[in-house]
Amino acid sequence: MNSFLIIMNENKDKELEFTKKICEYITKNGRKPSLATIDSEGHLIQEEIPDDIDCALILGGDGTIIRASRELAGRQIPLLGFNLGTLGYLAEVEVLDFKKALDKIFQGRYTIEKRMMLAGCINDSLENTAINDIVIAREGSLKIASFNVYVNGILLNNYMADGVIISTPTGSTGYNLSAGGPIVEPTAGIVVITPICSHALNTSSIVLSADDIIIVEVCLDRYGNPERMAVTFDGTEPVTMTTGDRVVINKSQMVTKLIKLTEESFLKTLKTKMKGK
Repeated sequence: MNSFLIIMNENKDKELEFTKKICEYITKNGRKPSLATIDSEGHLIQEEIPDDIDCALILGGDGTIIRASRELAGRQIPLLGFNLGTLGYLAEVEVLDFKKALDKIFQGRYTIEKRMMLAGCINDSLENTAINDIVIAREGSLKIASFNVYVNGILLNNYMADGVIISTPTGSTGYNLSAGGPIVEPTAGIVVITPICSHALNTSSIVLSADDIIIVEVCLDRYGNPERMAVTFDGTEPVTMTTGDRVVINKSQMVTKLIKLTEESFLKTLKTKMKGK
């Protein structure tokens, strides 16, 4: 790999000190760094990304990596995360180890791990992707929402809850985990449905095949009035849905490619992160 796109989170690298160190080390080793250009809303300006990029280096936390994975999904550029955040499940490299990490990249001592993504389509028109999760939740008031979940055209359940999380294996350690869902090995080919604060005693998470098609449909509320919910893709800006609206969710044809520099198992990483060490 010779050409690197540097995507930095200026909130975590305020003086861009770490960014400068990365660029200097890449240049010193005869490679080319290119700083990503970000617009006023924090999105990558796609037209200014060089065509010859071999790898994207993400300087921030898991949130920065998630955003980059979605915005670079169509380019299929491998990503390597440098952890300037806290837990960093996706960020492979700690700041102090950045030279060793880059040396491995220069020497070709790495593997590429493919992570599945979800595609969601709202009312057959608005489409988006997610590497972590697609969440449909109540909007506005604190009252619970009513919605149906279908799997492959068959009604799974009518939920009275705050919402539902449709999670990838990568996203299982995020909102899904906080809502009581299972932790899943990140390369597994499955999808997890986890209701949020359901008003029932028997509504546990459900694990499905990655090939299943999930539909979430907004119903009338308990009094027969129109319901309002919102759908988000990896926590991005919510899109309002009302009674009768549907979001169709399935496995995306795109994947996120993450560079792996160690053979450390996911379980070992999980144990370390959960202990905060």
